[in-house]
Amino acid sequence: MVLLTQFIGAFFGLLAIIFGAFGAHALKKSFNAEQIASFETGVKYQMYHALVLLMIGFNLNLETSLEKYMVYCFIMGTFLFSFSIYGLCISGARGNKCRFLGPVTPFGGMLLVIGWGLLMYSFIKNFI
Repeated sequence: MVLLTQFIGAFFGLLAIIFGAFGAHALKKSFNAEQIASFETGVKYQMYHALVLLMIGFNLNLETSLEKYMVYCFIMGTFLFSFSIYGLCISGARGNKCRFLGPVTPFGGMLLVIGWGLLMYSFIKNFI
């Protein structure tokens, strides 16, 4: 589980750099200001959670079910949140917005919130 967490964290970080550069250069011409801002939000959240996954992977054993659920929430939440934003922005710029992705973004965000809550709980559970 530790290796998976570290690998996915590094992979998300790699993609965040690629998507950030792609958005800043190639997509800037076809996106409006709102789409650029949304795309940048997706990239930022992807990078933040890539770093969180790396920190968790290097600092926790990830043996308990709580820790595993936390990692799954971060991985799935990041994927659903950021990649649905990318899909919405790109499809919107092409004039055929994939509206089914709209509800995916808040669901991904909810998984990220749950992941952060589980992380916080893992820190304080020994004091309760």
